[in-house]
Amino acid sequence: MDKTTLGNTGIEVSRLCFGSLTMTPFQANLSISEGAYLIEYAHSKGINFIDTAEIYDNYEYIKTALKNIKREEFHIATKTYAYTKELARDSLDLALKKLGTDYIDIFLLHEQESIHTVRGHFEAIEYFIKQKEKGKIKSIGISTHRVSGAEAARDVDEIEVIHPIINKYGIGIQDGNVEDMLKVLEEIHQKGKGIYAMKPLGGGHLIKEVESAFNFVKSIPYIHSIAIGMQSTNEIDANLSLMENGYIPESIKAKIGTKKRKLIVADYCLGCGKCVDRCTHNGIEVIDGMATPNENCVLCGYCAQVCPEFCIKVI
Repeated sequence: MDKTTLGNTGIEVSRLCFGSLTMTPFQANLSISEGAYLIEYAHSKGINFIDTAEIYDNYEYIKTALKNIKREEFHIATKTYAYTKELARDSLDLALKKLGTDYIDIFLLHEQESIHTVRGHFEAIEYFIKQKEKGKIKSIGISTHRVSGAEAARDVDEIEVIHPIINKYGIGIQDGNVEDMLKVLEEIHQKGKGIYAMKPLGGGHLIKEVESAFNFVKSIPYIHSIAIGMQSTNEIDANLSLMENGYIPESIKAKIGTKKRKLIVADYCLGCGKCVDRCTHNGIEVIDGMATPNENCVLCGYCAQVCPEFCIKVI
């Protein structure tokens, strides 16, 4: 697996990043041992970079995998919604404890929308800068679903890494199109910042055109790494082949199948609307007293995390 340096951070990551959201209780619901095994398997194949977040509730998977992986050979990016010094401290302390590590490679502010939200979270950034000086964080960044969020990453010197949504149709970009996002990402690259992409398959919507969709993102010269969900060894092998060869062998395709992911809502939904309030994509609505996903859904599963009845899941 080819590796590249993530901008000016000095962090050498694999071109393929293990997207760990899909193994969580809100999606595949893998056991700790199952999830840890997949991370170890991916690492044995050359993947040395994993993306997680506090909200994913899957630090234990990574901690277990690290028992068999040298920490210095594995890079962890995690995310937080913290906006104050105290919340940032709590998020960092939680990550260090739950992951069983002394440092985080990349700590990102989660789902930043624009320069205004970055400024509103700047107290957290200032705290992370001090922790970087102490060696507890190696690099600071943001994740975003918006072009305006990417513009903030471009313009704020303290942000060294961006994790943006990008795919060939711009699925999930909330305030523009793929051309708009690409323009800003190129400007970010010119400033020496690291870029690792999310949702190259549009949250599963592009599964039927997986090779062309993945190759579109892979061909962008200023994308250092691509985060993609992996729920089985077959999916890991498929993604490795996509990165290295541009296609998935028929033998692996047969094992994986072409099942399209979807968000399901159990019939005991109360229609409380908390999922609607949580979704930043306007991808779910309450119809006739029942939460109902629509064409805007990118299958992130974040809505499931606020459901009081645990009736939402991505499968």
